[in-house]
Amino acid sequence: MLTEGTELVGEFVGSGYRHPPHLVHRFDGQVIHLPDLLYETARSLERQQAKATKSGDGPHLLDRVARELSRTTGRTFTADHVAFVLDNKLAPLGITTRSDGTLADFAKAEHPFLGLRYRAALVSENAAWIIAGIFSWLFQPVLVLMVVATFLATEIWLFSTQDAGLAMTQVMYDPGGILAMVGLALASAAFHEVGHAAACRYGKIRPGAMGCGIYLVWPAFYTDVTNSYRLGRGGRLRTDLGGVYFNSLFILGLIALYIHSPSPVLLAAILLINLEVVQQLLPTLRFDGYYIISDLVGIPDLFKYIGPILRRTILRRPPEERLQALKWWPQVVVTIWVLTVLPVLVLQLGIIVFRLPQMVAAAWTTATTLIINATTSGTPVLSTVSACVRILLLLLPLVGIALVLWQLLNTGVQMLRKRYGKHTARPQGRRGHWHGTPSLLLWGALAAVAAVALTYVLWTALSRPAAGLSTDRAALRDATGTQPTAPPGTPPAEVQPPAHLERPSRPTGIAHGHVALRHPSRTTAETHTASGPSDPPRRTPTTPEDTAAAHSGTKGDAPNVPQARPEPHVGGDTSEPGRSPDAACAPLLEVPVTEGGVVNICL
Repeated sequence: MLTEGTELVGEFVGSGYRHPPHLVHRFDGQVIHLPDLLYETARSLERQQAKATKSGDGPHLLDRVARELSRTTGRTFTADHVAFVLDNKLAPLGITTRSDGTLADFAKAEHPFLGLRYRAALVSENAAWIIAGIFSWLFQPVLVLMVVATFLATEIWLFSTQDAGLAMTQVMYDPGGILAMVGLALASAAFHEVGHAAACRYGKIRPGAMGCGIYLVWPAFYTDVTNSYRLGRGGRLRTDLGGVYFNSLFILGLIALYIHSPSPVLLAAILLINLEVVQQLLPTLRFDGYYIISDLVGIPDLFKYIGPILRRTILRRPPEERLQALKWWPQVVVTIWVLTVLPVLVLQLGIIVFRLPQMVAAAWTTATTLIINATTSGTPVLSTVSACVRILLLLLPLVGIALVLWQLLNTGVQMLRKRYGKHTARPQGRRGHWHGTPSLLLWGALAAVAAVALTYVLWTALSRPAAGLSTDRAALRDATGTQPTAPPGTPPAEVQPPAHLERPSRPTGIAHGHVALRHPSRTTAETHTASGPSDPPRRTPTTPEDTAAAHSGTKGDAPNVPQARPEPHVGGDTSEPGRSPDAACAPLLEVPVTEGGVVNICL
């Protein structure tokens, strides 16, 4: 008898097999391919089971199934034959029960190679059906053509007239801009999955649950579109391209906002989403591009044909039964895919392994720089959050590379053990104990890394002196508290005119002055902007022009340097650029420093 919830779908339309298989949707969502005889047995069992339920004639169910099979196939079947098929073929697949009515232990499908292993549903199947119904009308053919044409035209205009690279550079130096750009990219990725679900509903089939998971190591959204196998080739391709189509709709919305209010954050987000679209169309890993090729040739899993194709093309062995079951043109397409994608993957893996030490060193340097910048920023909370996000994005590829290398090493060891060693079965209890542990280890490792990074940032911020306090200001504070006597003959400090210094970006309630420290043994002056007690000083670098200006006493006397236009001083200084700084200010406080200089502070 069929297991509860199992559905017989029918023939695989548009398949690349010489003899198209039939599809069965098992109660747990798994789609199983069955040959003709097994599918006819399951279908006859379903029909006779429905009749037996109405008539109450259950004991002779297998006899009636055998008679129907004999009539439809032209071969002779008995009840014993049907019982054998049920017990040894269909029941181990979870499609039917045994002939005595008991449920057999069936093996679930293994995780596909480079598939999404660790995932969790966030949107139920019913909610996904409702969400998909809101946007399914966007797949009207005329509307699709209009959207695609508009998208291409606006993309050409945008990237031919705007500097997206400069916008990305500007955003990367803005913590708030980074968070906004990443948020828009995540929203586009979620809308991408809505596109897959809406394409399924447009084809009159029900999409599955929507959620998030980890693909290799990167967080990813997903939509269960297993039911798309009920559609023909065109419907499956529409489902595959539905996500990219909705990405284009999202980009059009951002372009409209950019035209109304130009912003580097919007332009950088548009560039990032375009890169996501390009990545989705790559046929190497299990992105949309891979499923487009898979549904185009009508073969569900292309990676299963890597071994047979390599043995036939490289080792010159006769084609295996799996290859012979394919039509000639899917064989050609799959062979081209294998011979193109496999060298690319191997080359990429080799480059990654070769450059792994440099990548680790660069990631460490960048992470350290981000932490230092976050602790000295004027917006520590926003900068810390942005730094943690960027550090996480730096660490994720390295963790992914380590996991991929570990999986490849583990696979190689298992192949060698299978070929040259004795196979020892793993105890069932141990297998159940470790089930799901890689996901927990991965999430635990990411959480630990984030916690260590956050702890280091906070520890660095609390253990450092006041934000932006330089060593000269610390020495000035210590000198102010002790009030040591300056050595005789020490020249006074020079107060530079405010016209040659950078003004504060915004006014505060405390008047600003300018302080310059001059040491008798030095020919250059280090210039500081002295602001209120809560404002950190900003150091201006010393240049050859500044050295010349220090010799002459006036910055305007430096050779080959244009005269700076004077600006009004916040504190009310009305001195002219050509006048002596000492005459332009009466010192309010004279502070000696430990190295033999005196500071005159003017307000």
